[in-house]
Amino acid sequence: MRHIKNSIRSWILAFTTPFPLIGLFYLPRFLKHLFDFPKVSNLSKIKFVDLQPCLVDWTSHTPFDPHYFYQGAWIARKVSAQKPPHHTDISSSVLTISVLSGFVETTFVDYRPLKSNLSGLESISGDILALSFYDESIYSLSCLHVIEHIGLGRYGDPLDPDGSIKAALELQRVVAKSGNLFLSVPIGRERICFNAHRVFSPKTIISMFPELQLVDFSYVDDSGLFYSNASLNDGSNLDYGCGMFHFKKIK
Repeated sequence: MRHIKNSIRSWILAFTTPFPLIGLFYLPRFLKHLFDFPKVSNLSKIKFVDLQPCLVDWTSHTPFDPHYFYQGAWIARKVSAQKPPHHTDISSSVLTISVLSGFVETTFVDYRPLKSNLSGLESISGDILALSFYDESIYSLSCLHVIEHIGLGRYGDPLDPDGSIKAALELQRVVAKSGNLFLSVPIGRERICFNAHRVFSPKTIISMFPELQLVDFSYVDDSGLFYSNASLNDGSNLDYGCGMFHFKKIK
């Protein structure tokens, strides 16, 4: 029964990801290969329940999500350069955290706890609006592509128009003096894309952390290109970019 369920799931995914129905355009090629493969192999046939159609991977370049690809590379290089004895992350991509925890002891905090057994990684349940850390207790903190969601109800959190601001102030509260906060959010034309996320002006993000000083700013533009150590003004005229902010608590 399990293999039948897996087969059904594979076919559904083939026609719904990365975009609905796009797989239909590539189905003829898949069917041709399916019938040709036994002719060039020792297989007499391939069972239908064992099929796992991957219809959209025949590309000239490896596809990737620029926001998550570059922010993962950015945070890894930042934390590696700082060499903290311990790092804490609030609800960022678990793929990024799996890599970070390979070279620095990491505590991962999420509204929906991560179940894993990786060495170097501790996962705890937590609410970004009420973190269970003392004031100014964390020297290396990251929160990537997270605060734009807070208060929109997408992940089971309560509706709150000021959710992002409250989350920012809570992050600011727990950063230690001389500690670092690594933050990423969508940047560009300010708006709420309900209930997915908010988009911020880079200068709005700066204003949300009055006790922190900006060390540097990097971003991904609307074309998916990455710019390191850029000007805030450079990221202001985008539609949906990704801004990466390295803050330090000076006060």
